[in-house]
Amino acid sequence: MKASKHTRVFLTILAAMSIVGVARLSADDTGDKAIVNSAASVKFGAVPNAPECFTVAVEKGDPSKDASVILAKFAPGCIAPWHWHTPTETVMVVSGSLEVQMKDNKAFVAHRGDFVDLPPHHVHRATCQGSVPCLVFISSNAAFDIHWVNASGQEIPIDTALENAKGKASKK
Repeated sequence: MKASKHTRVFLTILAAMSIVGVARLSADDTGDKAIVNSAASVKFGAVPNAPECFTVAVEKGDPSKDASVILAKFAPGCIAPWHWHTPTETVMVVSGSLEVQMKDNKAFVAHRGDFVDLPPHHVHRATCQGSVPCLVFISSNAAFDIHWVNASGQEIPIDTALENAKGKASKK
């Protein structure tokens, strides 16, 4: 499958962000050493082809190339509209109330300590509820990508996905 322009830009920025994350590791990390990342040293950065209210810090690996762990922050009210990823996505909530909904299922509000595991190509969405940011660890078992989709499952640009999400939210 040919990668879309948005996917390539997303992966390029994640690669650049991973340099910051890798710099936090020892220079001679061979994979057999423990990794300790202080929460005080975390530097969040924007992600292209994602809502501006969603930022990440790479904790381990290179999301553009292989398995990785990122710390993601959703601002209060931040919506990640319907989308899917090529790899398996595993989410562990650190703080906040993150509403997660899988296509054709009821929404679930995940809180601190809650765990969500999404298989490859599994369409889902997430919204940070409440007045505090949602902080989550996201791990993937391969290069991380994001594919925004409409109600029919067809890929659409992030701007269209966000407009669709805002339109549905205002109708509630």
